[in-house]
Amino acid sequence: MTQTSENVTWLTQEAYNQLRAELDYLSGPARTEIAAKIAAAREEGDLRENGGYHAAKEEQGKQELRVRQLTQLLENAKVGEAPAADGMVAPGMVVTIAFDGDDDDTLDFLLASREYASADIETYSPQSPLGSGVNGKKIGEDAQYELPNGKLASVKILKAEPYKG
Repeated sequence: MTQTSENVTWLTQEAYNQLRAELDYLSGPARTEIAAKIAAAREEGDLRENGGYHAAKEEQGKQELRVRQLTQLLENAKVGEAPAADGMVAPGMVVTIAFDGDDDDTLDFLLASREYASADIETYSPQSPLGSGVNGKKIGEDAQYELPNGKLASVKILKAEPYKG
């Protein structure tokens, strides 16, 4: 999954379905659940000192923000195929890199939008310094990216495989 300068997000069908299901839940059953929590907390009395009410309202705000984010993302989404397993780094791939030519100092990460981040694997956006440095490189090639301090770091691409979820 990747975002372009036109605000289009490319998603695999699986990623689209997953995000659509999250949106459907948040805009349906989850809204009903939070409304019930707010109503129950309201019945407890004085709203100025009602921690349950304020917590429920804060939860509702976060939920509505996520609904807006998902709605915008899915409205601008283009569904396509998963990246090819051709050894070239592309969004939607799990990439293994070695830092400074040291094949023992490695990092595995998913090159994808933060919307598709998983607890199972670290995710870097294609627009991040590391993501843009490795995107389009082939296995065995070196890539450079800018560190926050302005210095350049060099990594070697060891593996690039489509993400299986």
